[in-house]
Amino acid sequence: MSSRLDTSSGSEEEGGQGEGTPTSSQGSISMEHWITRAIHQGSTTSSSSSSTQSGGSGAAGRLADVLAQTHVGKSENHSAPPDVTTYTSEHPVQVERPQVSTVPRTTPKYGNAELMETGDGVPVSSRVSAKIQQLVNTLKQPRRPPLREFFVDDFEELLEVQQPDPNQPRPEGSQMVAIRGEPLGVVTNWPPSLEAALQRWGTISPKAPCLTTMDTNGKPLYVLTYGKLWSRSIKVAYNILHKLGTKQEPMVRPGDRVALVFPNNDPAAFMVAFYGCLLAEVVPVPIEVPLTRKDAGSQQIGFLLGSCGVTVALTSDACHKGLPKGPTGEIPQFKGWPKLLWFVTESKHLSKPPRDWFPHIKDANNDTAYIEYKTCKDGSVLGVTVTRIALLTHCQALTQSCGYTEAEIIVNVLDFKKDVGLWHGILTSVMNMMHVISIPYSLMKVNPLSWIQKVCQYKAKVACVKSRDMHWALVAHRDQRDVNLSSLRMLVVADGSNPWSISSCDAFLNVFQSKGLRPEVICPCASSAEALTVAIRRPTDDSNQPPGRGVLSMQGLSYGVIRVDSEERLSVLTVQDVGTVMPGALMCVVKPEGVPQLCRTDEIGELCVCSIATGMSYYGLSGMTKNTFEVFPMTSSGAPISEYPFTRTGLLGFIGPGGLVFVSGKMDGLMVVSGRRHNADDIVATALAVEPMKFVYRGRIAVFSVTVLHDERIVVVAEQRPDSTEEDSFQWMSRVLQAIDSIHNVGVFCLALVPANTLPKTPLGGIHLSETKQLFLEGSLHPCNVLMCPHTCVTNLPKPRQKQPEIGPASVMVGNLVSGKRIAQASGRDLGQIEDNDQARKFLFLSEVLQWRAQTTPDHVLFTLLSSRGTVLSSLTCLQLHKRAEKIAAMLMERGHLQDGDHVALVYPPGIDLIAAFYGCLYAGCVPITVRPPHPQNIATTLPTVKMIVEVSRSACVMTSQVICKLLKSKEASAAVDVRSWPPVLDTDDLPKKKPPQLYKPSNPDTLAYLDFSVSTTGMLAGVKMSHTATSAFCRSIKLQCELYPSREVAICLDPYCGLGFVLWCLCSVYSGHQSILIPPSELEVNPALWLLAVSQFRVRDTFCSYSVMELCTKGLGLQTESLKSRGLDLSRVRTCVVVAEERPRIALTQSFSKLFKDLGLHPRAVSTSFGCRVNLAICLQGTSGPDPTTVFVDMRALRHDRVRLVERGSPHSLPLMESGKILPGVRIIIANPETKGPLGDSHLGEIWVHCGHNGSGYFTVYGDEALQSDHFNSHLSFGDTQTVWARTGYLGFLRRTELTDASGERHDALYVVGALDEAMELRGMRYHPIDIETSVIRTHKSIMECAVFPWTNLLVVVVELEGSEQEALDLVPLVTNAVLEEHYLIVGVVVVVDIGVIPINSRGEKQRMHLRDGFLADQLDPIYVAYNM
Repeated sequence: MSSRLDTSSGSEEEGGQGEGTPTSSQGSISMEHWITRAIHQGSTTSSSSSSTQSGGSGAAGRLADVLAQTHVGKSENHSAPPDVTTYTSEHPVQVERPQVSTVPRTTPKYGNAELMETGDGVPVSSRVSAKIQQLVNTLKQPRRPPLREFFVDDFEELLEVQQPDPNQPRPEGSQMVAIRGEPLGVVTNWPPSLEAALQRWGTISPKAPCLTTMDTNGKPLYVLTYGKLWSRSIKVAYNILHKLGTKQEPMVRPGDRVALVFPNNDPAAFMVAFYGCLLAEVVPVPIEVPLTRKDAGSQQIGFLLGSCGVTVALTSDACHKGLPKGPTGEIPQFKGWPKLLWFVTESKHLSKPPRDWFPHIKDANNDTAYIEYKTCKDGSVLGVTVTRIALLTHCQALTQSCGYTEAEIIVNVLDFKKDVGLWHGILTSVMNMMHVISIPYSLMKVNPLSWIQKVCQYKAKVACVKSRDMHWALVAHRDQRDVNLSSLRMLVVADGSNPWSISSCDAFLNVFQSKGLRPEVICPCASSAEALTVAIRRPTDDSNQPPGRGVLSMQGLSYGVIRVDSEERLSVLTVQDVGTVMPGALMCVVKPEGVPQLCRTDEIGELCVCSIATGMSYYGLSGMTKNTFEVFPMTSSGAPISEYPFTRTGLLGFIGPGGLVFVSGKMDGLMVVSGRRHNADDIVATALAVEPMKFVYRGRIAVFSVTVLHDERIVVVAEQRPDSTEEDSFQWMSRVLQAIDSIHNVGVFCLALVPANTLPKTPLGGIHLSETKQLFLEGSLHPCNVLMCPHTCVTNLPKPRQKQPEIGPASVMVGNLVSGKRIAQASGRDLGQIEDNDQARKFLFLSEVLQWRAQTTPDHVLFTLLSSRGTVLSSLTCLQLHKRAEKIAAMLMERGHLQDGDHVALVYPPGIDLIAAFYGCLYAGCVPITVRPPHPQNIATTLPTVKMIVEVSRSACVMTSQVICKLLKSKEASAAVDVRSWPPVLDTDDLPKKKPPQLYKPSNPDTLAYLDFSVSTTGMLAGVKMSHTATSAFCRSIKLQCELYPSREVAICLDPYCGLGFVLWCLCSVYSGHQSILIPPSELEVNPALWLLAVSQFRVRDTFCSYSVMELCTKGLGLQTESLKSRGLDLSRVRTCVVVAEERPRIALTQSFSKLFKDLGLHPRAVSTSFGCRVNLAICLQGTSGPDPTTVFVDMRALRHDRVRLVERGSPHSLPLMESGKILPGVRIIIANPETKGPLGDSHLGEIWVHCGHNGSGYFTVYGDEALQSDHFNSHLSFGDTQTVWARTGYLGFLRRTELTDASGERHDALYVVGALDEAMELRGMRYHPIDIETSVIRTHKSIMECAVFPWTNLLVVVVELEGSEQEALDLVPLVTNAVLEEHYLIVGVVVVVDIGVIPINSRGEKQRMHLRDGFLADQLDPIYVAYNM
């Protein structure tokens, strides 16, 4: 864009000044239609738009106008030069997007600002929510395609491939021709090598100054003369070769590599060491000083040193003292570095060479002279080797193009260890006996004007700077009267190839032209580590020859095409030329990707150079070397243009008229988004143009791309000023997003602000880009503000699914086949046909079984309750239980005055009282309802549920213990509920002495035995009616499956309030006669090993637990297995360990549990799961005999389309599903389509329907909701077997016939549960199971402890619990968004980061996502952070 308001410039890799040129659009000469050269004629301003804000006119003013929406109509003359150092607007700033509208809009909703209220009542502004709204609308009305003759599986979710825009600009010019630089005119007295030059000056002009160094006050610290440089270099050379190692075994031989580690403020020591290496014919590898053991990028430098075989590091005294030391004073080995000998090069530490020793000075040859390190885009460090002949030729070419002469004074602000600073300030200067004034970075930080002051003080002819240094000088400059820059004949701008250096040059000239600076003095150059100096603008004495300018369309550039635009437009990039090709070199431009084919004249490509003066190779990397240093560009016909190889420069650009070279960006900064190319530097510039100084630090912005869902996504990270508020930052961020969108036509995926000074830095203060990207990807950037816009950026999601109409029954059903597959049906063993000596079978009622046991085996122990210490707290024999139940029955009749059939709520902690009370109710003919007691620490939330169950179940009285009785009537209780409306409360700790006159004998086994109440995960309270018949059938089924007899002991660690947990705790022992060892799960919070120790101590073969218990053991005992082993914990006797569940088996948990306790003897096949639901409390249970549970892997993408596709383990998008245990005796299962109610084939996904003697007989509701009742409990198939009555479980799953055989010799049918229908989310026309998304999210970052997802309108909300410091909260937002996009093709709408324990989990260990959703909507989660993705 032609104007980035130039408001300051920070560091090396920093971005964007405005090309706010002091223009005169009237007097410009046009050379070719796409490059205009502007001649500066005074200060006439174009009257079209002159803006009061920016002082200058032209584009800078125009951007300001758009930003501030203030249009100043009249023309003004500004005689003062524009003040580019501050930019404040008096008006509220809003970026207006240019409304581009070509097609008439059919959807009126899209453009107008529809406000969508977000969760906390803050409206999200127009464009975004209108887009979301549009998405919402398209999802609401899936169009039905015409019905196909045959049904085709349509779950291939194909990511959209970006189709090329038919109107995109294409290159039209002719094929370019390689451009040759002027011949390198070898002057007769040019030295044959650089060492020869040093020898010449050191002997004939030993007193001539070579280098002056400065202290931090800007005072000359030290002057190194050519004589000193020569003698010291010889000394260093001698010591390297002869004083390291032994005479027989020298450590360093000619040709070996040594590291040069010198600080930025000591160029003299560096220079001596560098020339010492050249004289000794060893290869210097200059690197940065490692300040700490984990400097940004330092590890990669270590890899470079290792690969170069470096064993010696030369350094200065001061630097050696400053290196981190170990406890004994030795320098530790830095991470990733080879073992090094540190060698100090100060003269006083070195031995004097003998009189007869003299370095061997040869002519320059093809040996390697030095290795320059280069950091790649991904952070890896390469070493570019430069030969002695390339080094010399490069110095000659620089001397010729810069017109260097002997004894000239040059001021160098650049890093002297590499790049332009090394080439001009260390090498070429010595060839020409010049005097270098070196300004360290530390001095520039204190006094940004220091370099200008030195130019004046020394009347320097040349200065080498970066645009940053010019910019800093501008900011610091306030009428320094004595500044005079007329001595300068050349100001080398080292980063002149950066598209935004032009504004620094213009602004600098603007201010300093009145101080003697001539326009033609400014000489931008382009360089790269591989090709050395690529091009440089020559200093001329002719001020009439204006430099080249190109005003290019950003849109064109993104397609790699040069299209000239006018400066009036915002979306243009103004570039300046970087002069012409170097002397003796040949340059061409090739296509950046693929075969190196020449570009057309109006096409952007990578600049390639053929010259002696380039790097030779990447050290030790032959493949990469070939691709970079041995390139043979070809014409369109495929013919190479030269027999000599070219070197890729890594710079993107073109060659303009007159052979002027223009650079538009770097290959490293290239981001290809949806087929269009964007330059990171340009995006930085646009971001900075939005009121930069107020909110973020200039030059502290990183732009990079990350690959998400097969395309690059742009990420912008900036350091925020400490004084800006969150509101300010948010405003700024949204304006940046809009600016980038309108100027570059590309969306930003993520914009993150981090606190000041937290981004990793390069040694010279720039941002370490690859390290920043690494931190972002691993979630350790710790931003303080994040804005993500996946909705606008991600355009390649698969199309929303449109449901196919189902096929009619006639075409489908043939005998027992559906669509050519066996009908998916299976059953457990038939209860009627099993002959066993089951004495309990002859009784219809459990109460009779208990009386029979009390008579026949009175002292047989049925129940044992353990304390948290593992000791027996209490136990019950058959007779004790019977007697206790009788007393309770008497109490119900006397004190409660209850009739038979009345409902009684039993509010007890897990234990023996609960069991006695249950049988007491049966003895009195009452219907018991077990209710979890309120939690004493949390009455406000737990008591209302108790009250609700008591009311909904129409309980005539409440039975409980003394402690809970008091709790129900306490002050806290009355605050939570109306205590006066409780039914009578009976305290069973105070029992009557006598037994009832006679026990109730039920007559009809189909009457109610008990009610099973539970709250589903979606927050529904449902009571299921269990008849006496069903209860007995249930107990018998479990007895047969688990082979339970009076001699058995079973350990139960479950909540006894509903489902299978209640049946195992209270009923099974009475029916089967085995001893139940009862372990209340709450006791495990005190003693996590309680359950397993009990299993070991009682030598139990069968045990039951819940997922919460298993998780508690896995997390709580993970590190204690050894100590448990020493305490004698032995699990080798365990035959079955069943997790009682109403969900898809949690494979990860059961596997980690098995692995963890394998050492303690647990057999891996022992652990299995059961499956039950509301309509049938236990459908599957592994039991003792029969094949082990199998695991299959299904394609998660197919699952979203309600299809099952089996895949191999480890294939992409695979999801492991474990069989939920063996189908219980007496249970029949079929898989039906939940919509059409038709039967489905084997391995098809559908709803699990069950027909069985222990099905519940319906819901017990106050509302008499008959429709739901008949649908859930009495359903019929729509075709096929339409007679059988089925209960619908509400769970999706599939049956699969396996190769295994079960006990009866039949093939074994495995049931796989996928998830509950009412938990599943319909998004984009597909069915997602929350657990799958949650699993992906939990894997993204170590600090995510738990996660829950739920839909809100059409948005997906992800709630994560953060373990760790709150500064990690915002790291999670991009990671969560990326993971869900990659794995599920879904855009996360809201990410909520909360504290641990916020996600509600019920007693079965299931997440209650609907409660969470209500809490979110009511704003009760007290989140650490909420991110609304745009």
